[in-house]
Amino acid sequence: MGHPRFSKRRWQGPKHPWRSERIAEEKQLILNYGLGNGKGIGGHREIWKARSSLRRWRRNAMKLIGRVDSTVGHFAREKEDLIHSLQRRGLLGDGAQIDDVLRLSVDHVLARRLQSQVYFKGLASSMSQARQLLVHNHISIGDQVTTVPGYIISRTDEEQLNYHSNSPLANASHPLREEIEMLRAAATYGEEPETPSGPGEPEQDDLVELAEAAAAAPSAEDTVAGGEA
Repeated sequence: MGHPRFSKRRWQGPKHPWRSERIAEEKQLILNYGLGNGKGIGGHREIWKARSSLRRWRRNAMKLIGRVDSTVGHFAREKEDLIHSLQRRGLLGDGAQIDDVLRLSVDHVLARRLQSQVYFKGLASSMSQARQLLVHNHISIGDQVTTVPGYIISRTDEEQLNYHSNSPLANASHPLREEIEMLRAAATYGEEPETPSGPGEPEQDDLVELAEAAAAAPSAEDTVAGGEA
């Protein structure tokens, strides 16, 4: 039992911290999604948090699938609550079943982070720049400035995601806005990327292509400071 003033940590690190295959995989995820500070510090922890959440959802799904009859009563409500919760988070599409929870991967979870959605909506030219715009108070959900890159954004909040009204980037003629559009066009060969979704909607191949495009896009960290000046 931990100290009553502090919440219990809800994520777990790897049981074997020095396996080269896992480290290589996590480094690629850090590069694709711009996790941590860009140098790997803090990025591994964000992946472990996503995997811990994924394990909880899968464990609950497997428990419900293993029930002899989960079509009525408490277990039926629990199954509906789990599906609706993941649908609100944008991890499952409409009409998803409990089996679809087992098809979710860590890529689906990382793609629903606020930082990723800022990039997918075309508000930044790369994942790294999306993180910088967030921590510098340029992005808001509705009227609320949001600075947490790891926030799992809901479908409702996703519709209100935009530049904050007090940010210089709210002006469509801002030089950085033009540069972002130019860099994204170069990275995607003139096509705007589509936001990836969970099972039942666009396939995971779309997500992988978008993540690779994010990793290949030029970093524009220096241009933000220049645009504000």
